[in-house]
Amino acid sequence: MAPYVRLVGENVTPDIYSYEDAIKLAHELDLDLVEIAPNADPPVCKIIEYQKFLYEKKKKEKELKAKTAKIVMKEIRFGPNTDEHDFNFKVKHAIKFLEEGNKVKAYVHFRGRAIAYKEKGELLLLKFAQELEDHGKVEVLPKLEGNKMFLYLAPVKKK
Repeated sequence: MAPYVRLVGENVTPDIYSYEDAIKLAHELDLDLVEIAPNADPPVCKIIEYQKFLYEKKKKEKELKAKTAKIVMKEIRFGPNTDEHDFNFKVKHAIKFLEEGNKVKAYVHFRGRAIAYKEKGELLLLKFAQELEDHGKVEVLPKLEGNKMFLYLAPVKKK
């Protein structure tokens, strides 16, 4: 503990006090001495009720967490022989997802011997990415993992 602390808070004149004087002052006010900025020189302390301090800290953290954007990943599944109508239907869904700010994971699922048509799946995913270039940008180009070929799209930032 540092020999001197900078004291702030209600009912206190902000100044540098010795550690013992700060503790005495806190006891006189029936409050706690809470270290707020330990890395400052001298450390900053505040005379406040400790439980209230914890509550306010938790409340601030909760507000910050609520403000952060929650990214949702939506999946769209294709077969290697998906026809034009189904393809267009899934493109419309992907556009809606991207406009809502969600990421899209499109994949072609190869069943059985269909893995022989890897090129067909890759062309399908590249065509899908091309249809969505106004709404989303490709994060990961088509790549094969096991019996699935993936493509990841992220929404384009609105200007």
